[in-house]
Amino acid sequence: MAKWMLVDGFNLAFRAFYGMPELTRSDGFPTGALHGWVKSLWRLEDDQQPAATLVFFDLGGSQDRLALHPEYKAQRQEPPEALEQQIPVIKQLTRAMGLVGVERDGVESDDLLAAQAVALANAGHEVLVVSADKDFAQIVDDRIKILLPPPTANPKLGWRVLDSAGVAEKFGVTPVQIADYLALVGDTADNIPGLAGVGPKTAAKWLQEHGSLEGVIAQAGTLKPDRFREQVTAAAERLRLNRRLTTFDLGLPTVDAVRGEPQVGELLRLMEELEMRSTLNDARKRYTQPELF
Repeated sequence: MAKWMLVDGFNLAFRAFYGMPELTRSDGFPTGALHGWVKSLWRLEDDQQPAATLVFFDLGGSQDRLALHPEYKAQRQEPPEALEQQIPVIKQLTRAMGLVGVERDGVESDDLLAAQAVALANAGHEVLVVSADKDFAQIVDDRIKILLPPPTANPKLGWRVLDSAGVAEKFGVTPVQIADYLALVGDTADNIPGLAGVGPKTAAKWLQEHGSLEGVIAQAGTLKPDRFREQVTAAAERLRLNRRLTTFDLGLPTVDAVRGEPQVGELLRLMEELEMRSTLNDARKRYTQPELF
């Protein structure tokens, strides 16, 4: 079976934006993220040699989660204007590179990516999820791994593969317990409030002892420290709601697992129009002399 690379589009786009200088076209249109985006994907494809790459983008909020929790992700600020300007062009470049773009109104790209990853794994394929989002740890198994980008504080670490053992080492729980773990500690990135005072170590300890969120709730009267016993009982329904918010919807439709073909003429035209001179030179070599790559 084949190796598939599934890319968390906005996660990589933010990295490309903040990892590049503020480059612009002669008319002032920003292009820094575009250079970073293309070069990042090229590097990932060269390093990992996937059979194909799918890139997932958000078109809007998760209607199902907003119905459950209207404050879901409400605290998030709009991305910088310069990045917003480049997102439509990033999608154009992605298609021209022959990479499949996946997006759907009212459905989070994370859910679309997770459903695709699990479907591919169930069909016997190997899957690499390119993202720094900890939520994806819940789908890691023998066939699905996460490719973590270099940490900002220590870029020399480079890209790292996170497997099931890595998830257990990082979080103290197994992949199947990640949604329960996030329900207990909360997720500030998604505006999901955890149980007050419960941190990663306490949540991991409870799940190691009781197996699941339902196990923790059922054994609330025996929890340590004692002060959380009544609190867990009182917050049981909210914790269950959190669990629904932190769990991926794996029943979503998937796309056909096919490799796209680069539209070389369109890609070079776009890069020339955007005055991406250095990346354009690299693209000419890459797509007209593929034996070099």
